[in-house]
Amino acid sequence: MAELNTGDGGGGKGGKVRSKKQNSKVDLTAMVDLAFLLITFFMLTTSLSKPQSMDLSLPDKSPDKIDEKPVKVDENRTMTVMLGADNKMIYYMGLLESPIAGPKDITYGKDGIRREVLKRKKSVLEYSTALGKPKNGIIVIIKPTKKSTYRNLVDILDEMAITGVETYAIVPEFTPEETKLIDKKQE
Repeated sequence: MAELNTGDGGGGKGGKVRSKKQNSKVDLTAMVDLAFLLITFFMLTTSLSKPQSMDLSLPDKSPDKIDEKPVKVDENRTMTVMLGADNKMIYYMGLLESPIAGPKDITYGKDGIRREVLKRKKSVLEYSTALGKPKNGIIVIIKPTKKSTYRNLVDILDEMAITGVETYAIVPEFTPEETKLIDKKQE
């Protein structure tokens, strides 16, 4: 004889009805994958957003050196670059009263100031070698005006690094002749 299953779980004699229990485990594989992707993304973006810096040598401001006389620089080795408004730049070699070259307007980039600095650097090295001091290179004096931008200053410092100029100075002071020259060129 076949038994009839009444669903009471025990041979048909009236009892508790039992339901099947669901498996309550959740698969977290996708969540772990997402967490690792986010960690990787944030590590990558923070490593890419680190600021880049360039070494900049500044003079000592110790009080015991105040009484020293200013150092005289050979005008044949000196190039002055004045940064003006609207990305304008003027350069000259030597002294403004008796310039070796310039004053001339020049642009930023490889066809502008970079080419001129490389050319002048080569001629200064030849001049220094003829004097028996082959290690004396070009000296660039960078003079930013109040109307020049921070980007202009960074661009000219980049050019100093690219061309390998070892001796340069940022001097925000102008002679009256330089002020007249820069004001005339900016008009």
